Amino acid sequence: MKHLNSILVAALLIIGVGAANAQDENNPWSVGAGINAVDIFPTGIDDDGRFMAMLNDGTELKGEMFDEYFNANDHWNILPSISRVSVGRYIGSGFSFTGVGTINKIEKVGDFTIPDVTYYGLDGEIKYSLRDLLNGPGGWFDPSIGVGGGYTWVDDIGFGTANGIANVRFWLGENFAFEVQSTYKHAFEDTYGIQHFQHSAGFMFKFGGKDTDGDGIYDVDDECPEVPGLPEFNGCPDTDGDGIEDRNDACPNTPGLAEFNGCPDTDGDGIPDPQDACPTVAGLASMNGCPDADGDGITDAEDACPNEAGPKSNNGCPYEDRDGDGVLDKDDECPDVPGTVANNGCPEVTVEIITKLNEYSKTILFDYDKATIREESFSALQSIADIMKEYPTANFHVEGHTDSRGSDSYNEKLSRERAASVMQYLTTIGIPGNRLTSEGYGEARPIASNNTKAGRQQNRRVEISLKK
Repeated sequence: MKHLNSILVAALLIIGVGAANAQDENNPWSVGAGINAVDIFPTGIDDDGRFMAMLNDGTELKGEMFDEYFNANDHWNILPSISRVSVGRYIGSGFSFTGVGTINKIEKVGDFTIPDVTYYGLDGEIKYSLRDLLNGPGGWFDPSIGVGGGYTWVDDIGFGTANGIANVRFWLGENFAFEVQSTYKHAFEDTYGIQHFQHSAGFMFKFGGKDTDGDGIYDVDDECPEVPGLPEFNGCPDTDGDGIEDRNDACPNTPGLAEFNGCPDTDGDGIPDPQDACPTVAGLASMNGCPDADGDGITDAEDACPNEAGPKSNNGCPYEDRDGDGVLDKDDECPDVPGTVANNGCPEVTVEIITKLNEYSKTILFDYDKATIREESFSALQSIADIMKEYPTANFHVEGHTDSRGSDSYNEKLSRERAASVMQYLTTIGIPGNRLTSEGYGEARPIASNNTKAGRQQNRRVEISLKK
């Protein structure tokens, strides 16, 4: 069993060092120094190994796992001097290997004091850093976890251990860190092995030549240390191979000309492609490298009529007058209906049209003493709406009138409601409400005598006028 432990420890050391040496020789090395503390108590209550769990007088030598884990005063064995040294090397992908040597004196076993015995440890550790996962690349807080193995001698009796490791480094500078570590060491020897925790604190310094980008030029001499490059450019790349290094090349991924800072001029118009809005078609500098075939100041790509000059407001095309009324479509509010210049290209409502509207409106009938339109009046209202639609920019006013029978207030209310009823009906058959207004005038505006039946009938009416 003793020889098996020795073989296991040697194998761990060989694997760790071999893995490290198999990596880039310029990966950083590290050295560290500090103190360590050995605690035998919080490792589980059992009688395995050199120490039993409890003496006959009840003195506890061992407690439950992690019991009184931080009881440094009663259980920790600390040598008041540098008692831990380490040498490590980064393996890659967050992994590192460290060889550790420690020395101590054991005088506390749980709550029992024993005569001082010497403690020596030699361990190999493989740790994985969580630094980049937690902080992104870099960062001052650098926790890690790991496993390892080693050989420990207590009072010249040795035994192999398998180790579980938790470590935190606090980077105080690019190469200098303070670190604390707790290692659980599980002894393989049931008879004289000692399960224990070994805590440590100290400082670590990393060093060594480095070629981050692997271009054969060390970072200290590499002006572009994180990007593979060429010796003639002091380690900087020339991706497109045009003889202009990328950091001075405005177009590093496309071969170009020195006169254009490494950019090409594909269409040969004297404008480099990055400044050329039409890099594959020769054009004018005033058009950012794009052509303007009709010379109207609008590039062909944006010109709806590239071979016929026109204003930009009409997408490069000349304006039309579709209805031939002398008002250009751009100014014509009714571009498909001939109108007058005075009415912005729309037809004007004449006296004759108003007369025609009122010929229809005077035929509108209502239920007796109500504002409800009778069904036989719907065709007249449709004719009124059809005429109004021919004059889409005109606004109309609907007036309600009564004869003199009844009180003034009653007549005003009835006339107002009947005018509103007509206006509301017109909106339901296609006339926008914002083109219509209505009002009732009662008996105030007669057009005939109220002393005769015929006159009163003429006074009971709906009229439509043009709203100015």
